[in-house]
Amino acid sequence: MKNFNRRAALKGLLTTTATLGALGTASASSMETAQTAAAEAAPLLNNIKQSVCRWCFQDMPLDDLCVKAKEMGIKGIDLVGPNDWPTLKKHGLDSPMCNGAEINLTDGFNDPRFHAQLHKQYAAMIPKVAAAGYTNLICFSGSRRGMTDEVGLTNAVKGLQPMVELAAKHKVVLVMELLNSKVNHPDYQCDRTSWGVALAKRLGSEHFKLLYDIYHMQIDEGDVIHTLTDNHAYIAHYHTAGVPGRHELDDNQELNYPAIMRAIKATGFQGYVAQEFIPKQPDKLASLRQAVRLCDV
Repeated sequence: MKNFNRRAALKGLLTTTATLGALGTASASSMETAQTAAAEAAPLLNNIKQSVCRWCFQDMPLDDLCVKAKEMGIKGIDLVGPNDWPTLKKHGLDSPMCNGAEINLTDGFNDPRFHAQLHKQYAAMIPKVAAAGYTNLICFSGSRRGMTDEVGLTNAVKGLQPMVELAAKHKVVLVMELLNSKVNHPDYQCDRTSWGVALAKRLGSEHFKLLYDIYHMQIDEGDVIHTLTDNHAYIAHYHTAGVPGRHELDDNQELNYPAIMRAIKATGFQGYVAQEFIPKQPDKLASLRQAVRLCDV
């Protein structure tokens, strides 16, 4: 009888402990859910202004993207041209990185064969950007096609100089994007921060700067925080994406985006960081919302 009582008491104790443990786990899970919901509902710190690249959500009407982006605290839409600016203005959103003057990513300012066409297109677009009240207009180096770094720099200075002078008159900044040549854009010349900075130094104007694409530069050179900290004076804009794959800024990729954002903030940066990842998850807007929260430091 004593053994039976002990067994019964022990069984009851174990059952109670298990029940309390389950309740504790449920309570902890509920608390975590509540904390997550509260964090998502809290206003953004907005120490860094955020934008989103149009092409990553091109299956969504621009009007819809503007509404959803604005609800998330996003302040601009990247990589749109004059035809889309009225839509952005209707929704009270900025166009932090304008496009539409470039030929493409391969035929750029490093090749004299394209200078005449580029001059015509940029000379037409620069005043439009200014008239719309915007500042940044994207440009590209183009492919090497066997050119050395020095030849490419010399050619790019020659091609860009008159356009930079025109941009200065209109208070516009020409911004050359850094792209990786290892995975996405084989043979692209401006594939290192050092090359872009060398070009900026030779042009010697506040109206030419760089678009530091974190995804691309992680692939081609790494050392992201150190590089952007040392060269922040030449950077006008940033783009994000997860590495590898160019997808969500989640725990399946290798970059520590909150740390990178804190480093950008520490430089005194006043421009935009634009989300430029390709959503892999079915709920693309949830992925965008998560990225915005992650980068809000």
